Amino acid sequence: MRSRIHAITLVALATFACNPNRRRTADDTIVMVIEASMTTADPRYAISGLDGKLNKLVNAGLTVVDSPSLEPELALAARVERVDDLTWDVWIRPDAKFSDGSPVLAVDVAGTYRSLIAPDSDSLFHKGFAERFSAIEITGERSVRFHLKSPLATFMTDIDFSIVSFRGGPPESGKTIGAGPYLVREITTSHVMLDANPHYFGVKPKMAHVEIKFVRDGAARLLMLVGGSADLIQNAVRLDLVDEVRDRPRVQIQSGPSVFLTYLLLNNTDPKLQDKRVRQAIAMAIDRPAIIAAKFGGRAQLATGLLPATHWAYAKDARSWTHDLARAKQLLDEAGFPDPDGNGPQPRFSMVYKTSSDAFRVSVARVLAAQLAEVGIDVEVRSFEFATFFADVKKGTYQMASMQTADITEPDYYFTSSWIPSEQNPDGYNRWRYINPEVDRLTEAGRRELDVAKRKLLYAEVQRIVAEDVPVVPLFHEDNVVLMNVDVQGYTITPNARLIGLRDAWKRAAAPQRE
Repeated sequence: MRSRIHAITLVALATFACNPNRRRTADDTIVMVIEASMTTADPRYAISGLDGKLNKLVNAGLTVVDSPSLEPELALAARVERVDDLTWDVWIRPDAKFSDGSPVLAVDVAGTYRSLIAPDSDSLFHKGFAERFSAIEITGERSVRFHLKSPLATFMTDIDFSIVSFRGGPPESGKTIGAGPYLVREITTSHVMLDANPHYFGVKPKMAHVEIKFVRDGAARLLMLVGGSADLIQNAVRLDLVDEVRDRPRVQIQSGPSVFLTYLLLNNTDPKLQDKRVRQAIAMAIDRPAIIAAKFGGRAQLATGLLPATHWAYAKDARSWTHDLARAKQLLDEAGFPDPDGNGPQPRFSMVYKTSSDAFRVSVARVLAAQLAEVGIDVEVRSFEFATFFADVKKGTYQMASMQTADITEPDYYFTSSWIPSEQNPDGYNRWRYINPEVDRLTEAGRRELDVAKRKLLYAEVQRIVAEDVPVVPLFHEDNVVLMNVDVQGYTITPNARLIGLRDAWKRAAAPQRE
C-alpha cells in the first residue's frame, strides 16, 4: 500500500510541477477531503465522529469544549448559574441567531433537549441525557431552567450540544436550522456544500464557501491535494507517509497535540485476560516508543492513561507501564502461563487480535503482535471491514482489538459498569467490560461533586486504580496533522480535531471577507 501511494504521489508531483495551468480550487471556496461520508446536520441523529464535526460547523451549543484542557466555555449561553443541586438556569445571548436570521430563543433550547429526553426518542444521545435531565422549563423568552435527577458536576460540559430551531415546531430530520458559522447548502453521498452564515454571532467565516468531499481511498486524497483539486486534509493521511510531501513547494504541513487516545482493548471477560497480571504483562511487552518512531514518524505522544496530560482532571502520579520483557514474562509465569519450552518456538498461549481493514492499522497491529510474541504470546491478526469490526467490539466477541476514543471531556463513562454495552445500551463506552465496584463508586461521586478540587481528587483515584488494573493498554495520543495548499492561511487545529478552524481560514489568492 505504501509503495502504491508513493508511486502515485510522485507521478502527481511531476504532473503538478510541469503543468502551470494545473487545476486549482475556486478562490472563494476551501475544499477539504475526508475519509468517509457525513450523513446529517441534525445533532440529535449524528451517528459518527464526522457527523459530529459537521454539526459543530452548522450548529452551536450553549457551551463549547475546544480547549486543550477540555474545560467548557460559553457559546450560545450568555450566563449559566446553579440555583441548587438539582437546578441550573441558562440565559441565551441576545445576539444569537439561526442561519435564517431568526433569534435563538428558549423554545429552541427546550425543544432540542426535550426531544432528546422524550421516552420515545430514538437518538443515540437519549440514554445519557434522560439519565441526567428530568425536565427543561422555559422561564423567559431567552431563559431556561434545567431540572436534574441528581446533582451533576458535568452540567457545563453536557450542554455542549448543538441547538436547532424549533420555531415552526419539531424539525424534520435532515431539515434542521442551526446557529453555527456555516449553513448547509446540500448533503449528498459524495460531498457537503456549506455557505457562510451571515447571521453567525461569533467571528464571521473568512471564506464564502466550504466543500467537504468524501474520498475513501487514502492515495486518492493525497493525489487530490498534490494535484490542486483539494485544499486541506486533516488526520486523513497515514502519519508514516506525511514526510513524502514535506519538501513539495505547494504543500504545507501543520501538526498539533491531540486529546484522542489510541489504545489496545482487552476483553476483561476473556478467561485469560480476566487475570490482571496477564493484562499487566501485555502492557509491559509493548515497546510504544519504538512504534511511535517507526510507524508514526514521531508524531504521537506516549499515553499514561485514558486522559491526555493537558486534561483538567489528569493525574500525573498514576502508574505507567514501561517496556520490560523480563518482568512481563515473570507476570505471565505467576498467572499460570509458563513458557512450555523456554526460549523455544512454542507459545505460552494464543490470542486473536481484531482490527479494521485499514492498511495502516493492520500494519500497527502486526507490530504489536510481533512484540507480544517476544514474551510468548502468539497473536493472530484478523482484519475486518469497520462496521463488522465495530459490531464485534460492541458485542464483546473479541479478545484483543485496537481503537481510538472520542474526545473525553468528562471521564465518567468509560470505566463504569453501567456503561458496558448491552441490549439496552448497545453504544456503551465500556467496551472492554471492566467491572470494579470502587471505580463505580468513585466515578458516581465525581459526577455529583460540584467542588472542582474535590472532583480532581476523586478522578485521580479512579485513574490510579485503573492504571493498576489495566483494563485497556493506553498506547499513544496521535498528533493532529493537517496537510494544506500553501495558499490556505489562518487554519487552526483544535486538540479534539473539530473543524472550527475552517471558520478562520482563507486563501492568499482571495481577500478574506470582513465583518
